[in-house]
Amino acid sequence: MYADAGPPLVLMTLGLILWLAVTATVAGISIQTVGVILFLAGCVWLLVELIQARSARAVVVAPPAPVVREEPVYREEPVYRDPRV
Repeated sequence: MYADAGPPLVLMTLGLILWLAVTATVAGISIQTVGVILFLAGCVWLLVELIQARSARAVVVAPPAPVVREEPVYREEPVYRDPRV
């Protein structure tokens, strides 16, 4: 299993851009605060992904037991009939 680090990195990048590079203002919303929240959410997401990937490698799964199929045994009835019976 591998860590899917792409989406958390995109979220972190978007958060850093909003936090550090955007100087526009919106009434009632702090764009810099939204950027910090997105960056921190991306960091937590990336940390969770890396922990899950590390724990998935540590698990060793035993291979399944091989399937053994035995051929059926057929018992043949005698072809002849005893005339004395």
